Amino acid sequence: MATPKFSRPKITFHQDLKSRVAEYFKAHNLARSGNSELFVKAGIMVVGFVLLYIHLVFFTPHWILGLVECLVLGALTAFIGFNVMHDGAHGSFSDRPWVNSLAGMSINFLGANVFMWKTKHNVVHHSFTNVDGVDDDLNARPFLRLSPSQKKFKIHQFQHYYFIFTYSLLYLYWVFFTDYKKYVTGKVGIVPIQKMKLSDHISFWAFKALHLVLFVAIPVYMVGWGPWLVGFLVYGLFAGLVLTLVFQLAHSLEETAFPVPEPVSNCLEDEWMIHQIRTTANFATGYKLLTWFLGGLNFQIEHHLFPKVSHIHYPAISKIIKQTCKDYNIPYLEHQKLRWAFRSHFRHLKGLGTA
Repeated sequence: MATPKFSRPKITFHQDLKSRVAEYFKAHNLARSGNSELFVKAGIMVVGFVLLYIHLVFFTPHWILGLVECLVLGALTAFIGFNVMHDGAHGSFSDRPWVNSLAGMSINFLGANVFMWKTKHNVVHHSFTNVDGVDDDLNARPFLRLSPSQKKFKIHQFQHYYFIFTYSLLYLYWVFFTDYKKYVTGKVGIVPIQKMKLSDHISFWAFKALHLVLFVAIPVYMVGWGPWLVGFLVYGLFAGLVLTLVFQLAHSLEETAFPVPEPVSNCLEDEWMIHQIRTTANFATGYKLLTWFLGGLNFQIEHHLFPKVSHIHYPAISKIIKQTCKDYNIPYLEHQKLRWAFRSHFRHLKGLGTA
């Protein structure tokens, strides 16, 4: 299967939206990258993670407190991914490229690899959102059926009961399997990864080894195999659950589209911007604390339309995007409450499993 093509842009909407957003930044004399508030937030999360790690490993608390700290460490892993790595990998954390590279590399310390992430996320997911067979985020086969075009198995009739457990496996599966699979095959699904330089190969293996030292060898030496295994599973499973839910609540819903390319031309129905709006939804954007922790990824429409804009600007430009969609009669998908988005995702899974 070749990657599909998009229809020609509708110049009026495409250019008008870009022009309105550009005018906002010009009128307010703002850079599209992050600011001091983002840097302070990043510092709080990273320092919090390091201190918690040190306390867990070198000053091991009572097992009850230890399990709670493992949960918090898992949450911080997800939050650093949302706020630091995600903006850095998109080049929007700072206006300095070296700072973006450093922010993006935070994922390397947490066990994954930013080189592989950029292909999987920046190139594939952002280009072909919700296109089955291309968007790797839809590939949870055979355990889950996330798109109507995917083959249904008997187990899928129960997927709305066990999806939470499946989602929790993401981080461990990602760190210990899929990165290596991409490295060996040189592909993310059907999309080839960029040719790796010698420095990329060295970085891949060096950080994988460092992660094993920091999260396996040292903790096992300090607390023993049993406590480490329990703590690491609690940490990894919770991190995976938080990471997966945030992305699924933005794309795998009753209301979002799952476009299929036209068989002969291999062309998608909509131009790229319309495609992003139809396949993406916002949730709980009125909750500032949630937005702070999630790195603005509850403003998923804004992120997909302007991925090189830092998430700190999403609340402001969302008003512009929403109004522009209204002016052009384009549906703007949004759930005001987190539980409403979760309910829609649950129904989506149930429908795909029983249809």
